[in-house]
Amino acid sequence: MTDASPAGWAGKLSLLPGSLALEWALLLALAALAGHLVQRTTKLPKIIGHAAVGAAAGWLGLAGAAWPLGGIGLFLLEMGIAVVLFECGARLSLRWLGHNPMVLVQSLAESVLTFAAVYLSLRALGLEVPAVRALSVIAVAASPAVLMRVMLDLRANGPVTDRALALATLNTLYALTLGTALLRTIDRGDGTMLASVGSSVAVLGVSLLCGAVLAGLLIAALRVLNPTSQDTAIVVLALLAVCAGVTTPLGGSAPLAALLGGILLKRLYPRPWVWPRQLGTAAAMLNILMLVLVSATAARAGWSGAVLWAALALVGARLLAKAACIAATGVGSGMALKKSFWVGIAMVPMSAVALLLTSQFVAASHGVGAQVAAIALPVILLTELLGAALATLAFRRSGEAAPPTRGRRIPSFGEDTRP
Repeated sequence: MTDASPAGWAGKLSLLPGSLALEWALLLALAALAGHLVQRTTKLPKIIGHAAVGAAAGWLGLAGAAWPLGGIGLFLLEMGIAVVLFECGARLSLRWLGHNPMVLVQSLAESVLTFAAVYLSLRALGLEVPAVRALSVIAVAASPAVLMRVMLDLRANGPVTDRALALATLNTLYALTLGTALLRTIDRGDGTMLASVGSSVAVLGVSLLCGAVLAGLLIAALRVLNPTSQDTAIVVLALLAVCAGVTTPLGGSAPLAALLGGILLKRLYPRPWVWPRQLGTAAAMLNILMLVLVSATAARAGWSGAVLWAALALVGARLLAKAACIAATGVGSGMALKKSFWVGIAMVPMSAVALLLTSQFVAASHGVGAQVAAIALPVILLTELLGAALATLAFRRSGEAAPPTRGRRIPSFGEDTRP
């Protein structure tokens, strides 16, 4: 009898020469095609098609990657995150935050309230403290990668779009800093949160040092190279790859170093930073690969009634905390209540950063990490798909997404769409 099960097909495909490369080549092509068809037929962003293909591949047992992530899979994930966060950092102006410090207060308040809401909700369900702490840190981070992809696909531009991306960038900074530090104390009890916060200073310091070196090297290169040339794009990708390869062994966070490097480049480079057009195509392919890897890995999670209930509790608590806090603090930061509400709705997506932290927790402690992954992976898959749809709704209802019928060019990933 012919074995027609997904596992059977995956097993037969694994016998082919270069099967893993073949699987990923086909998946990238299918993901790109699915994204195009989703946008063309439903006017939704391409990322929904990308994530759907990845989820189907995970269920079928394709795109196999070791768990927790390691080797080339971990490097590609970190590299994809680094490229996105570097661009987000290069968009975040310290001078703007200095003129409007309430945005930073809003970001800190939203992150603290999200952590507290998720922590209390999961503790009420009876989960152990170490796992709850880790899940609460993961829940803080929104996904700049998803927001960037939705923003570019919809050609969204305006205060809601800019504020959502800025807040997602800032709370990703907090989550990476605290989450990387928490790895050292994940197996301990209730009294270790203060120690984790103390360790965050070391993580932030190492990452800041690596980010400063990255920014310095890029500034030096830009004195010689044309900022829009193909050579500049190659230099940027190569230096980001080096940053991703050396920061983690030194005790920092590679994505965090890329983010801080982008912020410093924005602050120190005397001329406006122009994202090389040639980098758009390379970044787009890396972004699709990252999204497929995230959804494929998350789709392999074990589903049960208890896990689903905990996942829904986390998603609900996180959504309410972010939306309520951003709406409550929006007026003080110069944004109307209605627009602040839509910013909160746009903060739902979780994706690559959440998966990276989950994988690191599993690698640091098998026992606690298994509890974290059991809930985090379903949450990542749910919020990647649902979050992209909600971000689309937020940008359109706030009037910042171009009408689907307007005949304008869709920019490539990584291209600056601001006037």
